[in-house]
Amino acid sequence: MPKRSAGAARHEGSGDPVPCRVVVCRDCCCGSVKVAGDHRAQVARLRAAAPVRISECLDVCDQANVVVVQPSAAGRAAGARPVWLGLVNDHDATEDIAAWVSAGGPGVAPCPDILELYVFTPPRRVRVTQA
Repeated sequence: MPKRSAGAARHEGSGDPVPCRVVVCRDCCCGSVKVAGDHRAQVARLRAAAPVRISECLDVCDQANVVVVQPSAAGRAAGARPVWLGLVNDHDATEDIAAWVSAGGPGVAPCPDILELYVFTPPRRVRVTQA
């Protein structure tokens, strides 16, 4: 029998084939000495709640630290889209995100009111091709 990872076991009973996931920006500003906080502890705490992917710069450095909560398959089926959270620089905000994703995240569990303070819409990128 193949060995299952801790993440697979954690989400196995949910019945959701694609769980809520978290993307954490860690590049030029996010996760650096430019932003105060225990960045390793933040990632570890989020990993305890959901699968986490570490990203290179998400190009919204003015919002460092940036965390994107991606909906599960059930959340997507309910019409949810990824939720971008900025200025996630303290333990309490990380705990609120972990609790939300553990409850199902976007489309499954309502976003806690306190997290609405961190939600932002990233700018659309327009590529201009010069001849």
